Amino acid sequence: MTKLAYLPQRGVLSITGADRVAFLNGLVSNDVALAAPGRAIWAALLTPQGKYLSDFFILATAEALLLDAPLADIPLLLTKFNRYKLRAAVSLADVSATYGVYAAWGGAAPEAPITAPDPRLPEAGWRVLSETKLNTNASVNDYAAHRIGLGLPDGAPDLEHEKTLLLEAGFDELGGIAWGKGCYMGQELTARTKYRGLVKRRLMPVELGEAGVEPGTAILAEGLEVGSLRSTAGTLGLAVLRLDALDKPLIAGSTPLSARAPGWMKQPAGV
Repeated sequence: MTKLAYLPQRGVLSITGADRVAFLNGLVSNDVALAAPGRAIWAALLTPQGKYLSDFFILATAEALLLDAPLADIPLLLTKFNRYKLRAAVSLADVSATYGVYAAWGGAAPEAPITAPDPRLPEAGWRVLSETKLNTNASVNDYAAHRIGLGLPDGAPDLEHEKTLLLEAGFDELGGIAWGKGCYMGQELTARTKYRGLVKRRLMPVELGEAGVEPGTAILAEGLEVGSLRSTAGTLGLAVLRLDALDKPLIAGSTPLSARAPGWMKQPAGV
């Protein structure tokens, strides 16, 4: 049976106007032209230095691009996009009060006017936007356990503003970067990180010895800090870990944990 959960931590930003695709394409990591009704893309906005600012799903209707983004990031996105709008024929609006954001997984695709497969993994399910309240049968915590088990980030605290690099968070393997589309903000560092093999840490699933460890807790190996715990769901979690520490005993606070590279991840050393 399909699980459907309402995600109150997500909001929606609308971009309309004749130049909407070209405008957004020059700013974000993926090819916006690929977004179409029934087909979403996953992309990120970076600093000019290539550090993470926000990530979002881009869903398309005949009239608009709708960004399913962390609700807390909507003001930042509006500010950044308006700064670069110049004379482009685009209009930006926070429509979070109009659309509810839902995630669905397992079973058949849900029936809703704006639905698209989560573009990261087939097992991830679907992204759903609805102007009317939908009947849910799962909680936001159920969805957290589902996506954490797959190793999928969900904005903060998994991804750190002005710190995370896209390749640390799986954007390469999960289709969040269009390598051949041309320039976008932060593109130079992202490309250099890939081609020079500069990734020294990764966001990956971990299994905790017990539930209740707070996100942000430092992770130690042999007494040295080698990462930090990000989001959790029971004893499952996502953690940013140094690759050279993955073959060592790990502990978060007083709780031991083990790292597990998901099947989609290019196998890092030590796992």
